[in-house]
Amino acid sequence: MPQGLIPCGQGAGFIYFIAGVCQDFLLTLNWRFINKEKSTPAAFFSFAVTIVSMLVLYNILTELDERRSIIAIIIYALGIGTGTILGMKTKIGSKKK
Repeated sequence: MPQGLIPCGQGAGFIYFIAGVCQDFLLTLNWRFINKEKSTPAAFFSFAVTIVSMLVLYNILTELDERRSIIAIIIYALGIGTGTILGMKTKIGSKKK
């Protein structure tokens, strides 16, 4: 069986967490650019979010057993929550006053 893009051994949880942070950080920026009607950055961030989320989902479904998949999903969700906080706190894409 070919190796997935995300390792399944030790450290995989950390990678799922970081992937979750990246995904929702990028998603939050995407929404910010959509709100500002900036189509080019919104399209770029939409593409990036889709790539990250599909790679993680593919890896969880194809590389992990049932028990580890649930743990990976929980760790990934914690990363997503953290990414939302970071995305909300950053000033990227915000209007300067």
